[in-house]
Amino acid sequence: MAGLFSRFSLIIKSKFSKVLDRAENPTETLDYSYEKQLELLQNVKRGVADVVTAKKRLQLQTDQLEQSVVKLETQARQALGAGREDLARQALERKSAVQQQLQGLDQQVQGLEAQQEKLVSSEKALQARIEGFRSQKEVIKAQYSAAEAQVKIGEAATGIGDQMADTGMAIQRAKDKTEQMQARAAAVDELIESGALEDFTETGDKLDQELAQLASQSQVDADLAKLKAEVGAGTEQKGIGAGAEPAAEPAATEAKEETTPSP
Repeated sequence: MAGLFSRFSLIIKSKFSKVLDRAENPTETLDYSYEKQLELLQNVKRGVADVVTAKKRLQLQTDQLEQSVVKLETQARQALGAGREDLARQALERKSAVQQQLQGLDQQVQGLEAQQEKLVSSEKALQARIEGFRSQKEVIKAQYSAAEAQVKIGEAATGIGDQMADTGMAIQRAKDKTEQMQARAAAVDELIESGALEDFTETGDKLDQELAQLASQSQVDADLAKLKAEVGAGTEQKGIGAGAEPAAEPAATEAKEETTPSP
C-alpha cells in the first residue's frame, strides 16, 4: 500500500510539474526574481540605516555620560575644597559608576560599527550581484524573445503550429463538404436526366411536354417560312421599280403561295 501511495504521489507531482512548466514564462520569472533581489537590497539598506541610528543614539548617550564625569569630578573637587570629604567621596563614586557605563557603551558602539561595516560590505556585494543579474536577465529575455519569434515563424511556415493545424483542418473539412455536395448535385442531375427522378416543379406529364415542344417547333418553322416569303416579295418589288419586266410578277406570286404554309 505504501508503494502504491508513493507511486500515486510521484504521478501527481510529475503532472503538476508539467502544468507549471507550461504556465511558466521565463521573462516573467526573471523579472520576478529581479524584483525580489531589489527588495532584499532595500532590506539590507534599511538594516544599515537602523544600525547607524542605534550607533548615533549610543554616541549621544556617551557624550552625556562624559559630561557627567566632568561634572562629578568638578563637584568632588569643590566638596573637598570645602572640607566635605564625604560629599567628595559620593561624587567620585558616581563618577566611577558613570565611567563603567561609558565602557559598556563604548563596547556597544564598537559592536555596532563592526555590524555597520559588515552590512555595508554585504550591501555593496549584493548590489553588484543584482546589477550583474539585471544585465544577464535582459540578455536572456532578448534571446528568449528571439527564439520564441523564430519558433512561431517556423511553425507558421511549416504549418505545424496549433493555429495553423486548426486552419488546415478547417480547410480540409470545407474541401470534403464541397466535394460531397458536388457529387450529390451530379447524382441528382444524372437521376433527373435518366427519368429516375420526377421534377415536381413542372406541370403536365412527359407526353404533354413533348407535344408542346413539337407544336412550338412547327410554329417556329411556319414563322420562318412566312418571313422568307415577305423578304422575297420585298426584293421583287424593288426589281419592278427599277425597270424590270412586269411579266415576272405572276411567277413571284406563285412562289409566294407555294412557300406560304396552309393554316
